[in-house]
This record gives sequence, C-alpha cells and structure tokens, in this order.
Amino acid sequence: MKAFFSSLALCVLALAMIFFKNPKDKAVAPAPRPNIIVIMADDMGFSDIGCYGGEIPTPNIDELAGKGVRLSQFYNNARCCPTRASLLTGLHPHQAGVGRMAEDPESVDAHNEGVDGYRGYISKNTVTIAEILKSAGYHTYMSGKWHVGMHGKEKWPMQRGFEKFYGILCGGSSYLHPFPPRGITTGNGDMQYDFPEGYYTTDAFTTQAISFINDQADAKPFFMYLAYNAPHWPLQAKKEDIALFANKYNIGWDSVRHERLRKQLEMGLTKPEWGLAQREMRPWNELTKKEQENVAYRMAVYAAQVYSMDQNIGKLISTLKAKKQFDNTLIVFLSDNGACAEPYKELGGGPMAEVNDPLKFWAVSYGTGWANVSNTPFKKWKNQAYEGGLAAPFIACWPNGIKAQAGKWSNTPYHVIDMMPTFIELAGAKYPKTYNGNTIIPNEGISMLQAFKTGSGKTHDYFYWEHEENCAVRHGNWKGVKRLPNGRWELYDLEHDRTERNNIAQQYPDVVKDLDEKWQTWADTHKVFPKGTDYYKSK
Repeated sequence: MKAFFSSLALCVLALAMIFFKNPKDKAVAPAPRPNIIVIMADDMGFSDIGCYGGEIPTPNIDELAGKGVRLSQFYNNARCCPTRASLLTGLHPHQAGVGRMAEDPESVDAHNEGVDGYRGYISKNTVTIAEILKSAGYHTYMSGKWHVGMHGKEKWPMQRGFEKFYGILCGGSSYLHPFPPRGITTGNGDMQYDFPEGYYTTDAFTTQAISFINDQADAKPFFMYLAYNAPHWPLQAKKEDIALFANKYNIGWDSVRHERLRKQLEMGLTKPEWGLAQREMRPWNELTKKEQENVAYRMAVYAAQVYSMDQNIGKLISTLKAKKQFDNTLIVFLSDNGACAEPYKELGGGPMAEVNDPLKFWAVSYGTGWANVSNTPFKKWKNQAYEGGLAAPFIACWPNGIKAQAGKWSNTPYHVIDMMPTFIELAGAKYPKTYNGNTIIPNEGISMLQAFKTGSGKTHDYFYWEHEENCAVRHGNWKGVKRLPNGRWELYDLEHDRTERNNIAQQYPDVVKDLDEKWQTWADTHKVFPKGTDYYKSK
C-alpha cells in the first residue's frame, strides 16, 4: 500500500506540472526550416563584385555580404559544367560523369568520351540536391543554365528533381534572342522561339524564379537554383546599362587592377606580401588609342552584364522581403569558375560589330587583359588549376541563422562538393545509398554550416582537382599544380603566396612527393583515369 500511494503521488505531481505550470513558461516550437536559394554567376571573376574589391556597382549582392558571411577560400572546378555537376550532386565532377565538358547541341556524342568519368551528363549513380530536398518536403525550382546533360529528357532538370524549370539546357546562348539550338526550354519541354521587345535572359530568368515563388500555394520551404548565364560571353547588355559605364574603363586595365587590389587589402581579403600575380597583357599605355577605345567598350558591356545581374538579384530580395521570407532564407551566391579569357586574345574575341548582336554567340568576349583584372589578385583564369581558375567569391546570407557572422569573413577553405551536405543538414534530409534503383556514389563533402555560424569549421585534409589535363592538390597551405601528361608539379605556399608567383617545388621535395601520391590515389579512385578518348586522340 505504501508503494501504491507513493506511485499515486508521483502521478498527481506530474499531472499538476502539466495542468498548472507557470503561465510564463511557453512551449518552444521548432524553428521552421529555411528556404534555400543558390544564385550562380557564370564566368564571373573573383574581384568583379563590390564586396570582393570590384568597382562595378553591385549593391544587392553587397547587401547579402553585409548581412551574411563571405568565404575568402572557396573553390569551384575551374569550368562551368564540372562545377555545376559537383554543386548538384555533391561529387567530384568525374564521379558525376562530367570530367571534361557536358553535352551541347552539336551532337549526342560530342562530349561522350567513352568512359564513365567523361560521359557529358550527370550519371544515374548520382542523386541531385533537388531530388534529396524534394524527398524531404521541399518545393524545388530552377531557372537559368543547366549544362549537365541535354540529349534525352531523362537528363533534364524536371527529370532530376526540379518541379519547375525555365532556361537553357546548354552552355550558353544569346542574351537578347536565344536562337535554336541554344534556345529557351520551358517546363513542359517546349522551346520558346518568339521573344518580346527588350527580352534579356538575365531579366527573364529572374522573372520566372520570382513567379515560381509567388505561385507556391502552401507554406512548405523551397529550394531555388537560379543559374544566370551572365556574364559569360557573348558581350550583350541593355543599352541603358552600357551607358552607365561609358568611358569608365578608358583609364585602362592597369589602373582598375591596382584599385581593386587596394580595396581588397583594405577589407582584409588579400595580404600585402602576395602582391599581384603575373600580368597577362601589355601595359595600357602601349596600346594604340583605337585599341584602348575598343577594349574599354568591351569591358563596359561586361560590367553592364554584371550590373544587370545584381539589379535582378535585388528584385528577388525585394520579393522575399515583401513575402516576409527573407530572414529565413539561406541565399548563397557564387561563381562557377574564374573569369573567362577565351578565345585567349588580349583585346577580346569577335569583331566589334558583333558586340550586342542578338544573332551572334561564339566567343564575342573581353579578352585576356580584362580577365586578368577580373581575377585580381590571382594568376590565370577559367580552365586553369591556378587560383584564378578555381577561386570563387562565395556569400552565404541567412539573417535568422547566421547573425553573429554578419558582414564578416570566414577563412576556412571549402569546395563546391560541400554545398550538398550543408543543405542536407539545414533541411534535415538524408543522403541515400540508393535512388530510383541505382547505387549512389557516396558523398565526401563537409557541411559548411558551422563556418557560416561561427566563422570557422571542419574542412578537408586534401583538396583535389583535374580539368582538361590541368591538375591541382591542396593540403593545408601547400598547393601543387601541374599539367598532364608530362608536366612537373609546381609548389606554392598559399599562406605567403596565394598569387602563386614563387614555385618552391625544388625546396620541398618531400611535400611534392606527398601531394603527388595523394593526388594519384584520388585520381585512380574518382574516375579521373582512364581519361576519355579526346585526351588520348590529342596525345
């Protein structure tokens, strides 16, 4: 009986605590999962936006930086399609099937090189961010550039997890009139051929992204992938935007480059001992007046493309604020590779008459001179394994989640494969071992969420890259770079020489040996070897 009454007393006490608790005690509901938006710029250099040292007005991107955290050492894969494959799948590009180039309109087999690492489209043994987040209860939307498979609808966005899509399936198009076969594809698979007066892809991609958000009828969180084709060539911008930059670049690339470096030093992004990487152009005063006028105009058009992208990002931010969703949305902004120097001419590609021609597409560009400026202070550009090819601006803004780091830098290095585990952690999702009956390659990424919140976090012991025979490996502050098939490893100490001016490989043979062995093991186990038929034909 004594035990009975003791038990009864405990029950009564528990009920009292439930029914007569202090009115000041309030139940704490779990915080709603954030929306996630990834904004990808195409071929934009490390220093082209204001918050990374640029003179192009980018107030909306800068607002994201001011309310979020900027990464000083974030890495992509040095080209658009391998980076996009890694972003979407969380894998190294060869594992995903896009070790070199992705399918484009020319031919079904144009970039299928006969081995798994080089098929030209993301493989069935991958699972996309959209597929994972959709299974976790997120809506999934995409607007913009796909470029990870196009021949066969099973390779398209809506067959790889996105509920809605509007954009281009290939690597680039006209901004003003995207003509076939590089045209606009709508969600139902139709091609858009007619365009209203004033059509511009940067505007259209944003308008569609906003409409996807506005059309959502429920309160579920959403994932949005807004992949601009700006500022990838061709040089095409709205006339009113170009007018904002008329004569701005007549001062020349030397002056612009040094001013960018000054701002980067002031904001603590670079170090005085790094200086500037090797120059890839003549001094400005050695150009003829006509050459100066032409190349300054090309840069004005490029700047207008970046400016328009920023203005459109502002429209997206305004939409989120109006819907009271901005504070609980993680917005990530990054570039897919370093600035593009194609076709590797100092004064740009294509005749001046083709600039802003809606029916021109191929490599109407601003040249190696301005690409060198866009990547200030780094060496080289897109396609290369130096910092100018691999280092990307990266901003993460989530007012509800990372207030403590607002406006600050995180110097922890990360890689594009780390975006997948970051979003999975935020969404409370799981990375599957199988999907749609296919075995899924394990993800090796590391969540960046801790670095977003505190400024530092766990990172990789080694980082690895290979693209078009350009190889790199990083361990701590050591970075090795080499060119296949016969190149020797160069070695740089990124702590003191991130501009890669001083090759110290001969001074540290043991470091080089370790990096070489680690890179070779990675390449042998991540579908880098065997390389595709394009590689063997060229040798």
